[in-house]
Amino acid sequence: MGVCTGLALMATIGFALASFLGLTKTTIIVATGCLVLPWLLLLNGNYRAIILSEAKTTGRSLLATVNHPRWTTTTYFLFYVLMAVLLGSVFGRSVFEKPDGIYIGVANNIGDLPLHMQIISSFTEGHNFPVQDPTYAGVRFTYPFLSDLLTAMLVKAGATIGQGMWLLGMALALAMVGLMQSWTLSLTRSRAAGYIAALLLVFSGGLGWWDIFQDVRNSESGLLPLLGHLPHDYTIMSLSIFRWGNSLTSLFVPQRSFLFGLPLAILIFHQWWLCLNSSSSGSQPEPGSWSHCAPAMAGAGLFTGLLPLIHAHSFAVVMGSAACLAVLFRSFWRHWLLFFGVAMVVALPEAIWLSNTGISAQKYLGWHLGWDRAGFNPLWFWFLNTSFFIPLLLAAIFWRRQEYKLPKGLLVFYLPFALFYIVPNVMKLAPWIWDNIKVLFYWYIGSIPLVAYLLAHWFKQRSKLRWLAAGLLTTLVLAGALDLLRIITGTVEMREFTNDGIATARLIEQVAPPQAVVLHAPAFDSPVFLTGRRSLLGYPGWIWSRGLDASHRENDVRQIYSGGPEARALIDRYHVDYAIIGPQERTFMPINQEFWSHQTLMSSIGNYQLYKIERGR
Repeated sequence: MGVCTGLALMATIGFALASFLGLTKTTIIVATGCLVLPWLLLLNGNYRAIILSEAKTTGRSLLATVNHPRWTTTTYFLFYVLMAVLLGSVFGRSVFEKPDGIYIGVANNIGDLPLHMQIISSFTEGHNFPVQDPTYAGVRFTYPFLSDLLTAMLVKAGATIGQGMWLLGMALALAMVGLMQSWTLSLTRSRAAGYIAALLLVFSGGLGWWDIFQDVRNSESGLLPLLGHLPHDYTIMSLSIFRWGNSLTSLFVPQRSFLFGLPLAILIFHQWWLCLNSSSSGSQPEPGSWSHCAPAMAGAGLFTGLLPLIHAHSFAVVMGSAACLAVLFRSFWRHWLLFFGVAMVVALPEAIWLSNTGISAQKYLGWHLGWDRAGFNPLWFWFLNTSFFIPLLLAAIFWRRQEYKLPKGLLVFYLPFALFYIVPNVMKLAPWIWDNIKVLFYWYIGSIPLVAYLLAHWFKQRSKLRWLAAGLLTTLVLAGALDLLRIITGTVEMREFTNDGIATARLIEQVAPPQAVVLHAPAFDSPVFLTGRRSLLGYPGWIWSRGLDASHRENDVRQIYSGGPEARALIDRYHVDYAIIGPQERTFMPINQEFWSHQTLMSSIGNYQLYKIERGR
């Protein structure tokens, strides 16, 4: 909880300070100083006594654990050591350098990495305050950018962009696993369910692992050598029925804002549940004391209010969940009123920031049946993509035995999460329909504790149910495990930027002012994205997925490169300062050599030429 809340506050305070002072080391020091203000509570004798007592208790507990380890603490320690090694290895492959350029080792990161590098560099090199869209010059930036601002703060503190991405991703992912386990334990009171929930979160996938048998048959070396060089992913495949993906490879590594928003949302859900305070009968939650719940609900409201610039979909999900639960648990009306009041007050400045941006709501909302199933039978589609997860979820809800029965309060608490499965399957919630997963995945998050509890219960049975649970858990995590194995074995290596492109980027940083506008082809791997300078038009997929229309500007870019009659007027209208002609431009743009021969050639590095544009001629 401390990792998520601390980073959220650091990002928000840092953004507020940088908006006036710029992103400097002084800004970072002041933001850090704000976070240590709670130490002033030590000036109060009562707080000192409480903290000292807690510290002594923790010390005695730790010493006892080391001297007399129990299997529960040993298992917990080993589980998180292994989880840290796994997560560190995966995030270490998200971006890395080799002698011939910058590479990625997670295939789904190929289009997202340049966007995040452009955003981060716009803060560290481009003096992008007040924040404008670095990929669409002249437009307010509506993308939830606080995760990239945090990375930029790490870069300003001395890290490289790769190191900053790794450190932030690793911290948030490991915290998220811990929050998932803790929340599941609180909901189900089952330690085993907590471990299973963490596994279901990290190794999510479907039945794509079945393809491994065909891959073994096609391989000449057998299974073990094949595992070191797996030929493809097993949870998401283009032009196939598999679209769900794995949480790490499809969501948390490429979509850094989601990685920041999700653990905060789980933390908020957990605080709600603790405040609802399940009754001893296990039937319906009873109101907890106001003095106990008020701080928890106020805190949940505070961090909900910070979500719009962290991850807007998470903000919508949390607020929608709260609205449903406020109706379902009306006896807690004072608690919900406090939550909504704090959340709306904190979120208001961010909502004002995000307003009047030219985004078309019609591009986000509309009827669309079946999410991304592309005509496949819906039952077959969801079974292949999530394996036995949905049948197990239904069994967890409706199966009744004397020794097994989910509390009614837990089932009522789960109801909003069921909506996050229904609504994205009947409506479009983003310009790109696959992005509905940003809401769909919250159905999965809310369902994991129920499925984990059922499996944990079966594991404890001295019958065939134990073996059934083991088999079902294997089917749920095997495809995700294969995808992660493919990453950590280094099978995936895709070059994002060449050395010539990197050298061109360094030259732009040297000669172009921080807020210069650079013209380049609208491709996802332009070296401009390494500079922090503003692109006249970045990759159109980034623009379109945010609800903006890039078609007119894309046509204008082509007009400029072609040297048409409107080229000079367009250069002046968009305030273009520099232009690149490289492999991407020669591939996608009609280059008029006669027109460009009259521009100032700054440098030629390999296949890249950098031109300085003289406006107003």
